[in-house]
Amino acid sequence: MSLKIIAKELGISVTTVSRALNGYDDVSPETRARVEAEAQRRGYRPNTLARRLKMGKIDAVGLVFPVRSSPLTSNVFLDMVGEISHELARYEIDLLLIADDEQADKHSYMRIVQSRRVDALIVAHTLDDDPRLTQLLSSGFPFLALGRSHLQQPYAWFDFDNQAGTYSATRYLIDRGHRRIALLGENNKQAFIIQRRNGYLQALRESGLADSWLRSVPPTRRGGYQATLELLRLPEPPTAILTDSNIHGDGAAMALAQQGRLIGDNRISLVVYDGLPQDSIIETQVAAVIQSTRQGVGRQIAGMVRRLIAGEDLTTLQVLWQPEFSPAETA
Repeated sequence: MSLKIIAKELGISVTTVSRALNGYDDVSPETRARVEAEAQRRGYRPNTLARRLKMGKIDAVGLVFPVRSSPLTSNVFLDMVGEISHELARYEIDLLLIADDEQADKHSYMRIVQSRRVDALIVAHTLDDDPRLTQLLSSGFPFLALGRSHLQQPYAWFDFDNQAGTYSATRYLIDRGHRRIALLGENNKQAFIIQRRNGYLQALRESGLADSWLRSVPPTRRGGYQATLELLRLPEPPTAILTDSNIHGDGAAMALAQQGRLIGDNRISLVVYDGLPQDSIIETQVAAVIQSTRQGVGRQIAGMVRRLIAGEDLTTLQVLWQPEFSPAETA
């Protein structure tokens, strides 16, 4: 089975068929769908080795994630990785997971870069000042950062407006009359954690409110549970709690439910970034900051990586998505 047969059947050029199957953006979605459907119907499979030799590509992308913050315990992160992998697989591109310590002097991913075993890297959970990105810029190796960092040169990045997410949630609580608002947040230098904390603090400052109920907790259910119980024991407990991850948000919800403070006249308003996990035992609706669907994010990031490999201008590969605030009826 060759591209010529597919091209003849559809009445288009061999070049168009080839570019459609290789995911080039200059082919219309309708034409790509026709080509892919015909190729699937005829059982066409590209000669991967020949294509790699011709194009000088490995057809593999590495995703670098930090080992210390354990993002693999987050269902949000895993769902996103799964969607990226699924989308890249449509174009015969493999996704490799690379665990790394973002603060180490020597990085394991650099062995893969130096041996050219991948075409590009996706760097997850970036820091405000990230030595990994600086090293990759110096090496000239293509990468897409999941999060923004302070770099002197243009680079490709995808990020959510995390500061806007917690800002809008805190403003919502303030507008509902809350004056003692807690934030349960992780304590590390990852950019998205700092941005979410800053959004909360910005909203408090604008309203002249204290940040006395700000707490740093590990990203675990136990951490969220214990921190919430400690807040409830204060002489002046918060009237609302915002969490910057859904794992310790689930722990906070458990503690509030156990103390009879999740519903009813004596409830504590709870806002959970990313919403409660799908496996949560809490059935009460809580307010949430939502960052779009995993499928949409996966398609966006995978498409940016393919454009990065194709050599597109880095300034066109910088995307900031706005989160949405979803209030609960009992907030």
